[in-house]
Amino acid sequence: PFDPHELRVRITAGQRVVELQEELRHMALYDSLTKLRNRRAIFDRLEEELSRSRREGKRLCIGLLDLDFFKNVNDTHGHLAGDEVLRETARRIRSSLRNYDIAGRYGGEEFLVILPGANREDALRTLERVRLAVGGTPMETLDGGAVAVTASIGFACDDGESNPDVLVRRADAALYRAKNDGRNRVNE
Repeated sequence: PFDPHELRVRITAGQRVVELQEELRHMALYDSLTKLRNRRAIFDRLEEELSRSRREGKRLCIGLLDLDFFKNVNDTHGHLAGDEVLRETARRIRSSLRNYDIAGRYGGEEFLVILPGANREDALRTLERVRLAVGGTPMETLDGGAVAVTASIGFACDDGESNPDVLVRRADAALYRAKNDGRNRVNE
């Protein structure tokens, strides 16, 4: 014998536990501001995609994007405007990628993009499209104003021997070359 009311209460409590676990899983993997994967999750995906690309004999490139002079956005327009710029940047990055490309917030105003199956030319073309999408038109702020931002991007392609750390380091070095070469550009 069972009590139907008690059964409903237990099912409802069980559903709530499952919902909370899913919410915690999502919070552990996604950046709350940009809704992109967080640093840990994007790095985990890089390890998975690198392993898969080697197993299947396919190419893989990554891009590391940094917003140019982002500190000026926060200093001039405030941190809420800076947050809005980060959200809009994430939206523009997502809209510029292929369905199977992967983006995440690497830290601060840096974003990591994984381009499975891409060779050097594909990566350059895709990341140039991302750069133009991010900096092509000013981003609206909450106060009705607009903020013009640009992005510098460094990229690296897997040579078959690099581990994820080395690949990111190579992309980071290319990013710094892009910054030193005048910003608002894509460098390998």
